Amino acid sequence: MCGRFTLTADPAALQDAFPGFIFPEKLIPRYNIAPSQPIAVVPNDGNKSLDYFTWGLIPSWAKDPKIGNRMINARSETLAEKPSFRSAYRRRRCMIIADGFYEWKRESDSKSKTPYYIHMEDNKPFAFAGLWERWFDSDGSEIKSCTIITTEPNETVAQLHNRMPAILLPDDYDAWIDPDEKDPDALSAILFPYPLADLGFHPVSKVVNNPSNDVPDCIRPAGS
Repeated sequence: MCGRFTLTADPAALQDAFPGFIFPEKLIPRYNIAPSQPIAVVPNDGNKSLDYFTWGLIPSWAKDPKIGNRMINARSETLAEKPSFRSAYRRRRCMIIADGFYEWKRESDSKSKTPYYIHMEDNKPFAFAGLWERWFDSDGSEIKSCTIITTEPNETVAQLHNRMPAILLPDDYDAWIDPDEKDPDALSAILFPYPLADLGFHPVSKVVNNPSNDVPDCIRPAGS
């Protein structure tokens, strides 16, 4: 799964990594982004512009928005089948902008877990594949929400966890956020474990365990 990630890159770095996309002039660095919080996304609305959606997908038919607390991730293998995701998979896809994510590795004593920070070797920002939805309350208020798609891990992440977020290749950005309805079979080829040579990881302090700790110490190598 993916339950915590970062977006610390400045707008210039984002613009360099995502040419042709529109980013705000200022962004607050985030070192410990957690579910239920607003996260930076580019939805497939044709604008290629960054917006903020709630992390935890709320299907349009849901009676209670709290269902989003259980929908922070969506397995790539079952997107076309699950009622919560199959419509969004065809029609409402998004890029979720990040520059790293965390996984917790269970130690050999099976009683403790060590947090690890996973990032590109060159530290450049990237995009998770995501789905998004609109949900309307009885008073007419709207919540835009999203989920991060996960896949089997590559050999790097498999050392830490049995799932990893689906990271999009730059050549697939336009296809993924195409506003047109897409056939699931065509989309499935985009969702695969990211090439392992590009990813690195290191253990970090358990300060990251508390989502209220949104500080640079979260990503620093443990003991440094």
